[in-house]
Amino acid sequence: MVENNSYMNLPKIHSISKKILVGALGAFLSFFLLFHASANLLILRHDGGEWYNAFCHFMGTYVIVKVLEIGLFAALLLHAGLAIWLAITNKMARPKGYHKPQRSKTHTGSKLQMWTGILIFACLIMHFTDFYFVKIGWVKGKYMVNTEELMKMKATQPAAVSFAEQRGELSAKGNWIANLTADDKAVLQEAGVEVEPDFYHQAREKFKVLYIVIAYLVFFTVVWFHLRHGFAAIFQTFGLYNYKYSRAIEVLGQIFTWGVCLMFTTVVLLVYFGL
Repeated sequence: MVENNSYMNLPKIHSISKKILVGALGAFLSFFLLFHASANLLILRHDGGEWYNAFCHFMGTYVIVKVLEIGLFAALLLHAGLAIWLAITNKMARPKGYHKPQRSKTHTGSKLQMWTGILIFACLIMHFTDFYFVKIGWVKGKYMVNTEELMKMKATQPAAVSFAEQRGELSAKGNWIANLTADDKAVLQEAGVEVEPDFYHQAREKFKVLYIVIAYLVFFTVVWFHLRHGFAAIFQTFGLYNYKYSRAIEVLGQIFTWGVCLMFTTVVLLVYFGL
């Protein structure tokens, strides 16, 4: 007699293979977080967005970066999907709990990982709404134009050039006219001017609102919990978390986790307090 069990219908991928994939993708996403947090420190420069907008321009226009962006989203979805799949299959393989509670060091952290991951996904919706959805045109935000490209149009579109100069703010080195509104964007695009998102002024505007600041601080706290347990889990998955290296991994994990989360938090708080 064959049991009618949904577990039997799931694709046959060994648990260890799923764990390795989750760990590898987690490592990739962790390094991206470090990169993202480091780049965000440019927001603290009072240069009218010169450096940060140049960085965003580079990230948004180069083909290789665009391909990596697709890979990042794929890694994020695959990491989350595999982690949930692994948790479900493990639960189905052992439907009855242990008679005595486990006392292993990583047990509590492992249980938290799925829930903190789900919370991170919920917070990402807020983050995408504030920034990424502006980039793809789903949400209105702040915008900028490259002054060099704008000046090329001065002979043919003098009114559009004058409009941009009057409506926007010139960056420190004069490479960008920024802090344009969605209405300004519509006028300039109608004249054929290429307009890009201005994430510098957008971030500084968002992080002046108290409830948004609180929401992001909650977001970073959840990320801290997820990284705190996930960092060591990556090494454990690849068999590197043992008596010889465990202490060093724990210290490195603490430094990495606190470093990343403090960089994110510092930007939000300093902007909120006008620094």
